[in-house]
Amino acid sequence: MSFEVIKAGIFTTLQDRGRFSFTHLGVTNSGIADEYSALAAQKLLDNKLNTNILEIAFPNLELKSNANTTLSITGAFCEFFINNELKKTWQLHKIKKGDILRIGKFLEGQRVYLAVKNGFDIPKEFGSNSTTTKESLGGIRGRQIKNGDILLFTKNNENLRKRWHERYIPIYEKELTTRVILSYQEESFSKEEKEKFFNSIYTITPDFNRMACKLNGEAIKSSLNGVISEGIAFGSIQIPNDGQAIILLKERQTIGGYPKIGAVLSIDCFKLAQMKIGSKIRFKEIDIKEAQEKLKSFYSIFS
Repeated sequence: MSFEVIKAGIFTTLQDRGRFSFTHLGVTNSGIADEYSALAAQKLLDNKLNTNILEIAFPNLELKSNANTTLSITGAFCEFFINNELKKTWQLHKIKKGDILRIGKFLEGQRVYLAVKNGFDIPKEFGSNSTTTKESLGGIRGRQIKNGDILLFTKNNENLRKRWHERYIPIYEKELTTRVILSYQEESFSKEEKEKFFNSIYTITPDFNRMACKLNGEAIKSSLNGVISEGIAFGSIQIPNDGQAIILLKERQTIGGYPKIGAVLSIDCFKLAQMKIGSKIRFKEIDIKEAQEKLKSFYSIFS
């Protein structure tokens, strides 16, 4: 029982919530870039939240099903076809043996998520199925999905009918305000530099991938001339020598030596994962207590 990959698209990977407790070995966390969309897909299927999932970053994925199953599709709004018939996203679909599935154009957003009932039968590495191509870990031999790959799953004949409530389906816009928790190195940025940072509009550059998002805009300067390399948290905002902010994401390096003005709230990093090159970013300060309450509220949706 499996999907056969007819066309893999440019960059499709298997992910779950990530690989933890190995950063001291230089192994990045990795994991799903947009947790809201991916966890919604699992919730629709009544899967465990850490079940693996396909993260599809570009159009033209095509799969052939060799058994009956149920899947959910969320994330970026896209043209989704079953046997050339256009279907809606953010809901469940019953798949029969012989069906051809295809992801067409992305209309809004940047990443599509396709989950199957009970997940794909893929062995874990370091406790996770998440693919990290630069470390050749997870997924299928540590690489992106290729034409001809076989994605095994357990046959499922349930006739489930569920969809995500329209009220809670994201709207992907061209401008995003991200909330920032100032870091312990914020004192190395003058009051004027911080005001500039929080009152400027930045543009997402082509240097945007699962590792990081580099921005272009008003240059920010720190009084520190580099720092001793140290661990980097998800969402950390590094300010390199050119003053252009870099937001570190799921496949970030485990240590780095640039000053950090703060960290983007993780749930805003999930929104960032759906933004396109050329989109605009603003920053807004948030204190740690409010940030913790926002995180609790976010994850309570899926508990």
